[in-house]
Amino acid sequence: MPVLKEGYPFIIPPLFAGLAMIVFFRIKGMGTSPAGITFTCIGIILVVFALFCMFFFRDPKIEITQGDNIILSPCNGTVMELEEGDEKIIRVFLSVFNVHLQRSPIEGTVTSVKHQDGKFLMAWDPRAHSLNEQNIITIQGADGIYTVRQIAGFLARRCVSWVKAGDTLNAGDKIGMIKFSSQVNLYMPSGVEIKVKPGDKVRAGITVMGTK
Repeated sequence: MPVLKEGYPFIIPPLFAGLAMIVFFRIKGMGTSPAGITFTCIGIILVVFALFCMFFFRDPKIEITQGDNIILSPCNGTVMELEEGDEKIIRVFLSVFNVHLQRSPIEGTVTSVKHQDGKFLMAWDPRAHSLNEQNIITIQGADGIYTVRQIAGFLARRCVSWVKAGDTLNAGDKIGMIKFSSQVNLYMPSGVEIKVKPGDKVRAGITVMGTK
């Protein structure tokens, strides 16, 4: 399975270091010595960590859901909360086991990408969406403005955007990723009909979040 390049620093160094420790003490015939056992255990931990990061930074091939007037999920995760007002908002929690790249919910043009410094509260904390560090990606669609907020969490310390103002997107195009557990919020025009509810599992580019 393809791996996102952002994962390479978390995968390659611990993988090679771990394998080197294991192989070195095996070759030297010191695998059963106290030092050999200690470094072999450390090596195994490093390899396991690297394999987990390969899983975390995976970029699975998917078939983008097609259809007229549909709004796709920008992320993989679990719907936490819905808000309705001048805008409709869907908040989604991403665990460390979810794919962490984000996709455009609609076809449109990126009007702005802004970074907001902030805290690193737990992703499910009700204050996280307003206080945590985040990237705010605004997309102009045919029917109005859509905003995807990549929100850092306690473990997620960096939000990465792959788009810039002026970019033209198709629904389901990759727009960025968040490193480790986090939250993604989708802001939509008030006329949208929401098709998900709290507790639903959603998949980026596949799940229909609403209709225009």
